[in-house]
Amino acid sequence: MDKNSLRQYIREEKKRHSKSELLSQSEIILSKLENNEHFIEAKNIMLYASLPDEVYTLDFIEKWRNKKHIILPVVLGDDIIPTALEYEVSLAKGSFNIPEPQNNPYKGNFDLIIVPGMAFDKQGNRLGRGKGYYDRFLVNNKNVYKIGICFDFQFLDVIPSEDHDQKIDEIITVL
Repeated sequence: MDKNSLRQYIREEKKRHSKSELLSQSEIILSKLENNEHFIEAKNIMLYASLPDEVYTLDFIEKWRNKKHIILPVVLGDDIIPTALEYEVSLAKGSFNIPEPQNNPYKGNFDLIIVPGMAFDKQGNRLGRGKGYYDRFLVNNKNVYKIGICFDFQFLDVIPSEDHDQKIDEIITVL
């Protein structure tokens, strides 16, 4: 299956699951994440504010925003601009209706990057939405530990990958 066909397959799979089922899976996944040694040890964490069809992270972000230094992506043109989510900073809908912090870009280092995806496989390959935002961002952060989080039906044995696709170090799902 090529990348576009796989994206369509995952979109159809998401429709087969109720919102409450996806929220329940999200809770399990994020509980595993917060008990992960890399998360526990990390101080500066790049997360993402979820879209309706992704592992739901918005409550998780609120839970941890005053305990860890949370950085969220802001899409600007073809790039992801990491932006700190400071205590007094609110989120507003940005590009693609993604909730984004209204703050200055973050210039520091990351201890951990949590990555969304349409699908992941057992070799650490990630299939994104097809625009390459995360691949371009991750290529500049090769030495940072990366964890992908996904629903059970998004974790596959093998997905197509190309040379420019950036690998993920660990995948957390409900399985």
